[in-house]
Amino acid sequence: MTKPEAWMRGPVEGVHPLLMPAAHALIGAAEDMEAAAVGLSNDELWAKPGGAASVGFHLAHAAGSLDRLLTYARGEALSEEQFAYLRAEQDPGDPPRTAADLVGAMHAAVERALAQIRATSPDTLLEFRGVGRQQLPSNVLGLLFHAAEHTQRHTGQVITTARIVRGLAGR
Repeated sequence: MTKPEAWMRGPVEGVHPLLMPAAHALIGAAEDMEAAAVGLSNDELWAKPGGAASVGFHLAHAAGSLDRLLTYARGEALSEEQFAYLRAEQDPGDPPRTAADLVGAMHAAVERALAQIRATSPDTLLEFRGVGRQQLPSNVLGLLFHAAEHTQRHTGQVITTARIVRGLAGR
């Protein structure tokens, strides 16, 4: 029997009920990305079928954007390291980052996100948070929700693109 989806496994320890959907979405995303990316060769991982973004990009971007959105949720500005990571998300690296590397980074990003979600007081959810250099308006809840839904969006892209590159490789 397969394991139920994250949201069907009950509460996540230490997470306030109002933030449970975000926690469940992030846990499910990390599991689904791992299942889709495991076994991809570096050529498959970084392939851009039809000009689409690679699985490697989506994995790197999901981890990086999660980190950036959580930084904004804490009311902090992005660091130079975060900007450098953003610029490198599409670059396989030399040697190329592997599926295991990127899945590991995604799991680590989700664990940090869960720690932050656990530490978030429900009393702060509607506090203003400025996003980016322009300080576009959001709040803690909006950023946590967007972090989860944005991660889920890239999860779907990882799954679909991984199926395509496996099909092109005849697997």
